[in-house]
Amino acid sequence: MTDRLYYTDSFLQEFTAQIRELVQVDGTPALILDRTAFYPTSGGQRCDTGMLRVTLRGSEPAELRVVQVGENGAGDVVHILQGSAAELEAGLPVEGRIDIERRRDHIQQHSGQHVLSAAFITLFDIPTVSFHMGEDVCTIDLATQRITAEQRTKAEELANRIVWENRPVAISFVDLERARDMGVRKLPALGKIAAKTSKGEPGGNAGDESEGALIQGGHQLRLIDIGGFDLNACGGTHVASTAQIGPILIRKTEKIARGVRVEFVCGDRALKAMQRDFQVLTEAAAVFSTHLWEVPQQARKSLDDLKAAQKANQRLSGELAEVWAEMIYREAPDKDGYKVVKRVFPDRDLAFTKILAQKLAKHPRVLILLGTTAAQPSVVFARSQDLSVDVSLLMKEVLAGMHGRGGGSPDLAQGGLASADQVNAVVDAAAEKSDGLLRRS
Repeated sequence: MTDRLYYTDSFLQEFTAQIRELVQVDGTPALILDRTAFYPTSGGQRCDTGMLRVTLRGSEPAELRVVQVGENGAGDVVHILQGSAAELEAGLPVEGRIDIERRRDHIQQHSGQHVLSAAFITLFDIPTVSFHMGEDVCTIDLATQRITAEQRTKAEELANRIVWENRPVAISFVDLERARDMGVRKLPALGKIAAKTSKGEPGGNAGDESEGALIQGGHQLRLIDIGGFDLNACGGTHVASTAQIGPILIRKTEKIARGVRVEFVCGDRALKAMQRDFQVLTEAAAVFSTHLWEVPQQARKSLDDLKAAQKANQRLSGELAEVWAEMIYREAPDKDGYKVVKRVFPDRDLAFTKILAQKLAKHPRVLILLGTTAAQPSVVFARSQDLSVDVSLLMKEVLAGMHGRGGGSPDLAQGGLASADQVNAVVDAAAEKSDGLLRRS
């Protein structure tokens, strides 16, 4: 098994090692070293990236980029490389350097997760089921059906209080029985431990914060003790004191199939999120000409005003359509006992065009063929109840040659077109095609 240097020093940036084996991962070259500071993806935490400087025999050292880190079934850490590894061989010395900014971010997120999970346990006896560290945000899934706004606030406040108290974070290694007696918050499942140790793999479930805590051939657990507030089995990288976590900020909560998902960020991520929030609120306050804390109230008022304006607009549109329908119907010429209304509007949207078609359809023996070139080019066909023409079929036939899409009922149909130029052509084609249909209706 690879000697994992991050187990005892989460801030170790550089190290020396030796190549033990060259392997392939999905056709990509990778290295197994005898020792490493690179953390592999596990327990919900993302892997490290960085550089390996290999001293080649009889030539200049090679700089190799580590783009992904995982682990195999034997508990070895596998460093996946960018580029070729043709000149490498087992036994060569290596100088490793991890991307420390990425590591610091992961340390803040993972340690913050321990504190936040412990806060939910301490206050409400709600355990964490799983943890996921994303590129932008992190999540924990809680074993509960509901989290109130008050619970969320209290958990966040307690977590940040632990950060401000600058409590020490200690790492220890104990056997499973001793860990159980110590009251560890979450131990790897015994069934999983047995299965993993029989294969020589670290224990734990995917996304489980205790994953990787079982080490040294399955004889000991790695424990993370956060200053008397939380004691948990974990294989991840962590801060030396809680102040290094920085602020812990819950972004949102949502109901999921197995509980409640809490989205959060810590440290630099939290600071950047708060800066973005402040900038957005500042701009919104300027738009509303109000204070930051009054933005929600002003937004609700604007939404209410908009809804009221929309209702008034709909009422006025209906009244206008009624007037237009009367005027258009009267002006339409009679033809063998029926009328065809054919109009294309450059400045009326689809909603108004549809209302107008419905108003016109209340008159006797009339076929309505309307179009609009405003915004989304569209057509609306309708008929009065005393005609037998199926306007849905009529629309499908004329749209077929224009690569348009549409449908509806025999009484009313609408369709969309790719360009405004096609609207007049479709209306004209429908009028020509309907002539024979109307004579038979």
